[in-house]
Amino acid sequence: MDLLTFMQQMVNGFSLGSMYALIAIGYTMVYGVLRLINFAHGDIMMVGAFLAYAFISIFNLPFAFAVLLSVVISALVGILTDKIAYKPLREAPRISLLITAIGISFFLENAFTVFAGGIPRPFPVPEYMQNIFNVSGIIFSTSSIMVPIVTLVLLLAILFVLYKTKYGMAIRALSFDIKTVNLMGIDANKIISIVFALGSALAAVGGIFWVINYPSVEPMMGVLVGLKAFAAAVVGGIGSVTGAVLGGFIIGFTEVVVVAFFPDLAGYKDAFAFVFLIFVLLFKPTGIMGKDLEKSRF
Repeated sequence: MDLLTFMQQMVNGFSLGSMYALIAIGYTMVYGVLRLINFAHGDIMMVGAFLAYAFISIFNLPFAFAVLLSVVISALVGILTDKIAYKPLREAPRISLLITAIGISFFLENAFTVFAGGIPRPFPVPEYMQNIFNVSGIIFSTSSIMVPIVTLVLLLAILFVLYKTKYGMAIRALSFDIKTVNLMGIDANKIISIVFALGSALAAVGGIFWVINYPSVEPMMGVLVGLKAFAAAVVGGIGSVTGAVLGGFIIGFTEVVVVAFFPDLAGYKDAFAFVFLIFVLLFKPTGIMGKDLEKSRF
């Protein structure tokens, strides 16, 4: 592989990895607080993409306003999911929460299949997002550059919330002991709702960028993407926000590099992400940036 090809794959890997990272942050934040793998998280990404599609194609809203509205509604969907499905099970065994998360995932997929149909629909990508640039032989689009930038900006925003605000302090305290936080006069359920809102909003942003780069929306689109984002969170160190972003970049690069070096194995590129996950778990079970979650979180 020559230098030009390598640089091209770097651009592609950053773009793909950024989308995984946005979704992985939500996984890791919910796990850090509730010790819950929210398997419905990938479907929240699908909800955000479908809402953007509906607002643009059906209601003819401007792209920026449609995206903002989709992100806000997705955050509300995350809050409702917690209030309706997870809040009644706060004291239940972890397996009950896990089964509930899988049930919510199936519910969202089938609900959108019934009401929107299972046929993939083309996403109306704005023309300025499709602009192609050629810099010294490296080809990239506006969207492929925007995704890593937006990801890093949102990462900094999340870290600011976690470490520089009272709500962030409450989130970190909650991740250690919910009962003690309640005794200190903090509304734990309100803080958990904030965590779900933040995670769901990021998933929606990731979903919208996904359909901009791969312009097709359908109810099952969040399944595989969600699983790979979960793999990214585990690879980076589940419970670590920066680890989730790092894991997203790693999984994205793994997919891109496999296709670049081994074109004959392009059909198996999805499997390589999980093979990489297995190797990381074998040698560092807590993930690359994982910490002892009894001592530190986020």
